[in-house]
Amino acid sequence: MTDLITKNEHVYDMLDSLLRDEGAFWNSFYEDRNKKIPFFVDAPDENLVNYIERGWIKPGRVLELGCGPGRNAIFLAQQGFEVDAVDLSNEGLEWARERAAEKNVHVNFMQGSIFKVELPIHKYDVIYDSGCFHHIPPHRRVTYLHLLNSCLTEGGHFAITCFDAEGMGLNIPDMDVYKERTMKGGLGYTFDRLREVFSEFEEVEMRKMKDITQPADTFGVPFLNAGLFKR
Repeated sequence: MTDLITKNEHVYDMLDSLLRDEGAFWNSFYEDRNKKIPFFVDAPDENLVNYIERGWIKPGRVLELGCGPGRNAIFLAQQGFEVDAVDLSNEGLEWARERAAEKNVHVNFMQGSIFKVELPIHKYDVIYDSGCFHHIPPHRRVTYLHLLNSCLTEGGHFAITCFDAEGMGLNIPDMDVYKERTMKGGLGYTFDRLREVFSEFEEVEMRKMKDITQPADTFGVPFLNAGLFKR
């Protein structure tokens, strides 16, 4: 981080520094693969499977933001998508690469911040985010929207799962994030707040994830909201 602020990105980096060290946090998070974390299961999101089954999204080029151990990226590759997947954590990506190798599928895994990696312009038919957005601090939302608009093709789809504000008790005002210097476990969103954030996009579907009892072929928990939008 620079000592002299001359660009917007310097402001964003400064605000990032007020919060937790995301790289260190996520590497530590993924170190113990035996932790009882719901999304450590090796199964794709039930809503993502449903979008494909209904023909709402079809094989093409896809970008996953915050792919973690790769369960959704690998599933998409198995369905015939050309997949780029980004995550901040080396530990998470090591696990993802192992899973992909076991299943003999190719995914282009990239390590780094979704705001720092180089991504092609208007080349993705689908951008998928399963649990990344609710860890994005408020000052990065504009950059996040810019990423979507820059990377999606015209008519491309953006799909998201994120914490439900009410179900998770995480309806945190943006100002409190900086007053308290924490996003706690993540920022929760109501349907109305998601619609406001992604108002530039056409809403295809908005609902709660289905509660899927594990072990199962898909993953779902009721405290996540699922949305599908079209550019």
